[in-house]
Amino acid sequence: MNEGRKEIIQFVFVLIGFVFLVKLFFIQIIEDSYKNLADVNAIRKEVQYPIRGIIKDRNGKLIVYNNPEFDLMIILREVKNLDSARFCQVFEISQDQLRALFKGFHTEIRNRKANELQPYPFIRQLSNYDLARIQDNIDEFRGFFIQVRTTRAYASTAAANAIGYVSEISKRQLDNQKEHFYRQGDYIGKSGIEAYYEQYLRGTRGVKYLMRNKDGVIKGAYEEGKYDTLSVPGQDLTSTIDLTLQEYGEFLMKGKAGSIIAIEPSSGEILAMVSGPSYDPNLLTGKNYSENFVLISNDSLKPLFNRPLMAQYRPGSIFKVAQAMVALQEGVITPETRIRCDRSIINCHGAHTNEDLRGAITNSCNPYFREVLRRMLQKGKANNPFDDTRIGLEEWDKHIMSFGFGKRLGIDLPNEKRGLVPSPAYYDRAYTGRPWKFSNIYSIAIGEGENLVVPLQMANFAATIANKGYYITPHLIKSIGNSGVPLPQYTERHYTTIDSANFRIAADAMRQVVESGTAQYRAKLKDIVVCGKTGTVQNEPKSDHSVFIAFAPRVNPKIAVSVYVEYSGQGGRAAASIASLMIEKYLLGGTQRPNIEDYVLKGKFE
Repeated sequence: MNEGRKEIIQFVFVLIGFVFLVKLFFIQIIEDSYKNLADVNAIRKEVQYPIRGIIKDRNGKLIVYNNPEFDLMIILREVKNLDSARFCQVFEISQDQLRALFKGFHTEIRNRKANELQPYPFIRQLSNYDLARIQDNIDEFRGFFIQVRTTRAYASTAAANAIGYVSEISKRQLDNQKEHFYRQGDYIGKSGIEAYYEQYLRGTRGVKYLMRNKDGVIKGAYEEGKYDTLSVPGQDLTSTIDLTLQEYGEFLMKGKAGSIIAIEPSSGEILAMVSGPSYDPNLLTGKNYSENFVLISNDSLKPLFNRPLMAQYRPGSIFKVAQAMVALQEGVITPETRIRCDRSIINCHGAHTNEDLRGAITNSCNPYFREVLRRMLQKGKANNPFDDTRIGLEEWDKHIMSFGFGKRLGIDLPNEKRGLVPSPAYYDRAYTGRPWKFSNIYSIAIGEGENLVVPLQMANFAATIANKGYYITPHLIKSIGNSGVPLPQYTERHYTTIDSANFRIAADAMRQVVESGTAQYRAKLKDIVVCGKTGTVQNEPKSDHSVFIAFAPRVNPKIAVSVYVEYSGQGGRAAASIASLMIEKYLLGGTQRPNIEDYVLKGKFE
């Protein structure tokens, strides 16, 4: 009996020993979690942040570069016996501020369910001055160390809306990322070029493993740096922007709302992209980023709103040039077609009566283009005016959209808007199934009504006329790294549905606009042939917007421009003046008409 009980006890002890042996085998050989925990206590892993690529203008002038900044990191598990009074003295903060920092940090740890053995930012974006002041004392505080990274700095405050800004990645962006490249605390491009070219600018992180003793003091590289990896800098970008022209455009737009876009027609390269009002990009760097971002975001003038891409306006009379080319292509008029200026049908302006096509564009005749659209939309292809207009409008849409209207052009920036080219489906929805015909929609003939464009599309339209029928998608980066070329999609030509001969007629008419028409007083240049078109965009109940598009010179054009100046009245005043000054600045290096520059700067467009 006793012998049997003895065997059972021996078996139990053997079984327990076997279980322990198996468990030890798994801990030491199979599972590495305990090993990793021991390593974490003995080895500190420091991320080596890469240098973000810089951005230069087309002539090699620096626009965006990097300044060093320093984060005070904390490993919560290692913080022991913290002398809070000494900490506050070294870092020049109060006890209340220190408590608030710890409270916020503990909340963040709980929300993320984070590992207390991993380093996290405690005080962000210390300056060089801050580092010099504290670096001899940092060893006094176990569990804290300095992490080096860079922040953006700006050689010029120009082009802020085009360049964009960089800030800490949001939780939503972290959760939605597909490649799992980013970690909490990383910086990422949030808008503009910084966002669109993020994958090229960001570089690749490195890592350094450091040995430390039981007191947490660093004793050197782990295994002589065998497992360290170097960070890889981001690629530099060469932009298409001419910084001198950009700065001049912002000088002209000071105190105004609107946009200027200048494009090199032959390449689609954007020479200047001005959004007014704008902001100082230096405000969105450093430790005051959050405070400044709130102030800028709440500004009623919306300086973060990138008007060249996001503002949608009626095109006004500049759209008559597109109407003319579509009508020529459809064969409903010729360049010699004359139409009486019947102001009993639709109002008009200026002294003209019975113009041909070039004269109608020169004098911006509303009745002429109303009749032109009627001929395009009512060709007798159906038995009733409703179906006839529908068929005609579908054909009209095809041609108009080939210019790049009513769709995103695909610029290398986020948040580009489409504008609107009204289609039969659009009017079906607008009229809730009731029939509609030409007499309901004819205001689109003069660029009013339901038409909507963004300024970029109008600059691209001017470049398309300069190129006699094609455009290259407007873009802001001409070279990534040392490649010397833009992304492939920014070298492809996009042809319209309009014959090149019709563009020559349009260019002739636009030359007349500047020589003897609605733009002659402020857009004409002595030694340069400018082709342009004015527009006055209705904006009830407020004042009209002033609009102008142009390209120059007439032969072998070097620059195409669109200008929108909100609430400034006739297109031949504010917009035509600014556009012609931009052309002078780019082609001649400065204006020969100081009186026009003074007129623009005073801002009284009468």
